[in-house]
Amino acid sequence: MESCAICNLHSNESERAKYEITRNKLWVLRHHPNPAPLQGWLLLDSHRHLKGPIDFEPEEAASWGRAVQSSSRLVQQLTKCDRVYAIAFGEGAQHLHLHLIPRLQLDPATTAWAVADHYREISSSKCAATNINQVAKFVEQARLIIKSFEL
Repeated sequence: MESCAICNLHSNESERAKYEITRNKLWVLRHHPNPAPLQGWLLLDSHRHLKGPIDFEPEEAASWGRAVQSSSRLVQQLTKCDRVYAIAFGEGAQHLHLHLIPRLQLDPATTAWAVADHYREISSSKCAATNINQVAKFVEQARLIIKSFEL
């Protein structure tokens, strides 16, 4: 297997300390690393290296819906967003990572496809990323709350 950026993130203790909220034997829930497009933009990754749901083992398939629902509830509880978008392409890193994006009615940058433009503007430094201290605070709060959710 080629080097996988997400597998590398999962094993990088420094990155885990900054962004990882929780993990179990199947899933890793983490905040989007710096530069973070939005506070509360989480990623639900498969723990095992796989490209997508088509590659799920039976246990992964059975628990996927619960993991997505619990993670989405966490985003909504902490951001007070109106909706949570769930997007997975798998082209940037061919390791399943579902983007869970808070949609706030009052923030035009979070509307449907505009959120992709916002992401590109952050990635190209045309727009300021979320403050790293805000991300750290979010991760700290999420770690306390996630204990009441089943991932």
